[in-house]
Amino acid sequence: MSRDKTQHYVICTSTILMAFIVVLTLFPVSIVRANRGQDSAASKATFRTKCAMCHGQDGGGSDVGKSMNVPDLRSQAVQKLPDAELAQAISNGKGGMPAFKSSLSEDQIHSLVTLIRSLAAKK
Repeated sequence: MSRDKTQHYVICTSTILMAFIVVLTLFPVSIVRANRGQDSAASKATFRTKCAMCHGQDGGGSDVGKSMNVPDLRSQAVQKLPDAELAQAISNGKGGMPAFKSSLSEDQIHSLVTLIRSLAAKK
């Protein structure tokens, strides 16, 4: 009888331990996913305030931007550029585009690059 109790104890303890490990694994994953959603919302807000005036809400160019020949951010020409080059253009400006390195953090700039990448799928 003692042996049966020991087996039962080992099985129960193992099950509880396994459940605890699963919870500890999934909890951080859910936090990371929630933060991505917040980053995405913040990136969209930054895009609306800093970029959409010329590049349009969808990245295809506003009337003002098209009159200045701004590139369509959804285009293959823009999408094939390396992330570093896009980040540099946002930071330092390019052509008639102003520099944003003094008004945006490095994280915000990289979030905008990620947002620009997502525009290609919406074209």
